[in-house]
Amino acid sequence: MAPPIPLLAVRASDGTSLLCGPPQCEQYAAFQRDPQVSRCVTFNRDGTLFAWCNGQKVSVVKSVDGSVLLALDLPKTALLDFSPLSNILVTWQPYTKGPNCPQGDANLQLWDISSGQLIKSLFQKKVESWCPTWSEDEKICVRSVNNELHFYEDNDFTQIANKLHMQKVSSFTLSPGVQPSKVSIYVPGSKGAPSFVRLYQYPALGGPTAALANKSFFKADKVWMQWNQKASAVLVTASTEVDKSGASYYGEQTLHYLAVNGETALVQLPKNGPIYDVAWSPSSSEFCVVYGFMPAKATVFNLKCDPVFDFGTGPRNAVYYSPQGHILVLAGFGNLHGQMEVWDMKKFKQVSKPQAADSTYFSWCPDGEHVVTATCSPRLRVGNGFKIWHYTGSVLHTWSAAPGTELWEVAWQPFPAGVFPERPVTYQAPPTQLGSTQAPPTQAYRPPALRHLPASASTKLHEDEAPKDLRPGASAEKTMSKTALKNQRKREAKKAAKQETKPEPPSEPAPVTNNQSEPSSGDPETDKKIKNLKKKLKAIEELKEQQESGKVLQKNQLEKIQKEEQLLKELQELQIELP
Repeated sequence: MAPPIPLLAVRASDGTSLLCGPPQCEQYAAFQRDPQVSRCVTFNRDGTLFAWCNGQKVSVVKSVDGSVLLALDLPKTALLDFSPLSNILVTWQPYTKGPNCPQGDANLQLWDISSGQLIKSLFQKKVESWCPTWSEDEKICVRSVNNELHFYEDNDFTQIANKLHMQKVSSFTLSPGVQPSKVSIYVPGSKGAPSFVRLYQYPALGGPTAALANKSFFKADKVWMQWNQKASAVLVTASTEVDKSGASYYGEQTLHYLAVNGETALVQLPKNGPIYDVAWSPSSSEFCVVYGFMPAKATVFNLKCDPVFDFGTGPRNAVYYSPQGHILVLAGFGNLHGQMEVWDMKKFKQVSKPQAADSTYFSWCPDGEHVVTATCSPRLRVGNGFKIWHYTGSVLHTWSAAPGTELWEVAWQPFPAGVFPERPVTYQAPPTQLGSTQAPPTQAYRPPALRHLPASASTKLHEDEAPKDLRPGASAEKTMSKTALKNQRKREAKKAAKQETKPEPPSEPAPVTNNQSEPSSGDPETDKKIKNLKKKLKAIEELKEQQESGKVLQKNQLEKIQKEEQLLKELQELQIELP
């Protein structure tokens, strides 16, 4: 049976539509395009349902045939989400107050999708962490309320089943996977006390002794916590708004590792600078970090936080693993030129190097064969559109927003794990009428006064680092291409030939030690004066050599040279006094 073709949701200023993914790349016939301006769109976890709000109502349809499953009269809805098993639809509207209701209306609503009935209305003033978080089996639901965590069980929102009582819980993340569920919490430091992250296993939430792991650190205004898919470890990126040393405009970042078995570590990054992106491999056995001042480094680490492979340096600030984990993309978006590096993670070999200029969004297709890059508003209001690529660099479909319109969002239809098995990595780009856009070779900036001269190593601002395989027993030659290895051997042979033809310099007599050449006067003070005079005379000789070579000396250096006769006379008088 052929695997399904993922859909691509497109939300633009002229309406919402669904597009069939590769190879067709055409409008999805089962979905009637909505010409109204949409505030938000989303798929459920397995991609069987699609929901959007067009400013008049919230609609939920089946992806397979476009039939309407639910319609809600909620024109002000700004955010939508589904629970993992698609039993509940969550809607959020901006919090407002009125003269008839000074405390405001409950703006977070939970709806039963099968019946369309309202389950619970809650207050959620801030858009940050607006949606409750469920475990994958929906046995547990967690919500942050007034800096504490409220736990609900079995979608029963009439009573709070458990609470995590801790002062000033700023953020949390619930682990993926099946029971037992785990939760990571972050508490910012105050009054000289450090910030800390702790891991708990539900329902054991009582105090620090119940924590599975604990990591405290200073220099943290906010953190970003990421669980791996097996829920065995968490990566914590701690950042400050301001770098007090003044070395970085982006503040200061550190990366910490916490495992549910209690192990914690600070991930050591070889290059100074900001941490741009961190991503877990879907296998949960490794993670990749992009870090350091430009050109940034990218390194893969194992669960012991030891480096496994270094991708060298380049213009990049983002990392994306394919859903199957067999391909990795390093990209430079935003204020960079959109260069992408596609790597085969089994062989640690580069597959392609396409370029998607002005891109503000990147996402892997669930099939692990295609990606989408997009230029969306309001990040960029000109040149809006998207491209669908094969990972080898071929452009399979391109779409540009019509004049006077904007593209706001694109999103792939998700699928359950295992629907798209891993396929062998190919290095040959499939044929396409749109061709490919390989990144042109980068050249260092040269001032206009030097552009008529041949390029030399001295004009480079930095030396690019080559990729390195850091696994034990890995040969350095494996990380180099055949051409690079051949050129390196040629250079070494040429250097050896030059050394053989170079005449050997005449042997010089061994220097005489100070103990043999300098007689002692027996008076330590006299010996000290002689030593200082000789030191000054040696410095004068060096200045005279510089003067002869054409260097312009400063006034104080010329005055030193004029004192040479006086120093020689003093030295001669002291040496006459020697026995």
